[in-house]
Amino acid sequence: MLHLTKVAVGCADVETLARLQGERWGAEAASLTRYMPTRAEELAGGSLFWIIKHRIVARQPILSLAMVETPWGTKCRIGLAPGPIAVQPVPKKAHQGWRYLAAADAPPDLGAAGDDDALPLGMVRELQSLWLI
Repeated sequence: MLHLTKVAVGCADVETLARLQGERWGAEAASLTRYMPTRAEELAGGSLFWIIKHRIVARQPILSLAMVETPWGTKCRIGLAPGPIAVQPVPKKAHQGWRYLAAADAPPDLGAAGDDDALPLGMVRELQSLWLI
């Protein structure tokens, strides 16, 4: 399995990302990009991991990949499951477009099953702002 990373441009946090997606896409979350990934078949079951403030902080399962006509020309529409899922923050440099992320390098979800020591989300944000996690 393979994943993608993409910068959430203009988003200060995961809540802003979710709000903007709702405003732009409604219940059908998606992201537009210029090109279809050449390894699209490997993305089945994968996720799009969002980078905010130089950290991977959330993911959304990829539901579909399709070339579509838009007012800006032909684009690849990455259909996503609604609502970003917070993950353990991982430092990541910003980049244009998307990049592949190997499954072995993907961070786990925050509060994953069996994670009794998960920190409250507000505390995680505060520690992230201090670059402690």
